[in-house]
Amino acid sequence: MSDPAKVRRHAERVRELVASVVRSQIKDPRLGMITITDARITADLRDATVFYTVLGDSVAQADTAAALESAKGLLRSTVGKALGLRHSPTLTFVLDDVQDQVKHIDDLLAAARNADAEVQRLAAQAKYAGEAQPYRVDDEDEADETDEADEATDVKETPRGGETR
Repeated sequence: MSDPAKVRRHAERVRELVASVVRSQIKDPRLGMITITDARITADLRDATVFYTVLGDSVAQADTAAALESAKGLLRSTVGKALGLRHSPTLTFVLDDVQDQVKHIDDLLAAARNADAEVQRLAAQAKYAGEAQPYRVDDEDEADETDEADEATDVKETPRGGETR
C-alpha cells in the first residue's frame, strides 16, 4: 500500500496537470468556463477521479463533460508521463456540485436569519400572559413572615438532656 502523503501529493499533481492541459492544450469549443476543483487517486495509483465545475447552465455542463470525455486520452497520457508511474491512472471526470451545495446552504442560512428576525420582532411586542411577576409577594406579607421567623427563634433553648438550670 502507498504512503498517504504520496497519494495526496500525486492527487494534487494530477489536479494541476489536468488544469494546465485543459487551459493550454485542449481547443475544443464545447469546453466551457471550467475549473478543476479537486482530484483524488486510489492508494494503488491506478484510478484518479477529477472533480470540476462549469460556469453556465446544464447545456454548458453537458458540453463540457463531452469535451472532457473526448480529451480523456490526451489527458491520461500527459498525466502518466508527468507522474512517471508504471501505470498511467485512468481518469474519471465528475461534475462537482459544490456550487449547488453552497447555494443551498446560503438559502438555508437566509431562511434561518429571517426566522430569527421574525422571532425577535414578535419577542419585542410580546407581553406577559398574566401579571408581570406572578410570584411577587406584597411587602406586608414579607413583614409578617419575618416576624413569625423571629418569634420561632426567640423560644428559650434548653440544654441537652432536657434539664433546665
